[in-house]
Amino acid sequence: MSRTAVKPYLVAKDEEGKFRVTIRTTRFNSQGYPLVSSELLEQSFETATRARTFLRAEYRAEATDITSK
Repeated sequence: MSRTAVKPYLVAKDEEGKFRVTIRTTRFNSQGYPLVSSELLEQSFETATRARTFLRAEYRAEATDITSK
């Protein structure tokens, strides 16, 4: 298991072909292992670019904070 934090924003394609955004928060336990909780947003996007634009506008996400799956 890696001890590094995961990127806080995940853009992934769902079964219907739409892109969905997951907001992830990482905290570390007393031994230094990451504990990640995630929240899938209700909104879907037609392209990954629109999802990334949404994250930059609404959450002030940097390009380095966003990952794709």
